Amino acid sequence: MILLLLFMTGLFAGTVDAIAGGGGLISLPVLLGIGVPPHVAFGTNKLQGMTGTFVATHKYYRHGLICLKSVSLGLVSGLIGAISGAIALQVLNSDLLHKIIPYLLLIILLYTIFSPRLCDIDHKPRMSESWFYVLFGFSLGFYDGFFGPGTGSFWVIALTFFLGHNIIKSTAYAKVFNLNSSAVSLPAVMSIIDLHYVWRQGR
Repeated sequence: MILLLLFMTGLFAGTVDAIAGGGGLISLPVLLGIGVPPHVAFGTNKLQGMTGTFVATHKYYRHGLICLKSVSLGLVSGLIGAISGAIALQVLNSDLLHKIIPYLLLIILLYTIFSPRLCDIDHKPRMSESWFYVLFGFSLGFYDGFFGPGTGSFWVIALTFFLGHNIIKSTAYAKVFNLNSSAVSLPAVMSIIDLHYVWRQGR
């Protein structure tokens, strides 16, 4: 029954991730609910979310909606932020994570429900691309490496509000940044989990 539950959860969360993002709001509570340790649950959720995000990113790229050259600064900043977030996640005590995760999930859920409707046409940017990608690349990369759920939605809101992108373009670029931070933070999470396991076995 647990395997069936995980299969259905993965199927549903992966579909949500591929369409709009936010599948972690579905899979992470289930993983924690069946007793998976927080650090392992984060890593598992990260790997699962990457699958749907990769498929969506590839589709957007094939349709000519993504120019990787124009977002290179954001990718580098996201890389640094994601590694920092993944390391910070492993420094925190598991008991502390158990206490704060439900509140973080509730905040992200409420934000997703009550977030404003986004524009379907471009408008004038409110800040330069360079500053935007440095600031949001690092901060949202850190968040994705540390926690994750809702990162794609945050990227869409930021790209639309600050750079003036329409909803389709914002969603396309959000997939790129989300995939970038997930791909970078996952190996970091996995390697540190392995170190924790070896240390505990040694004890």
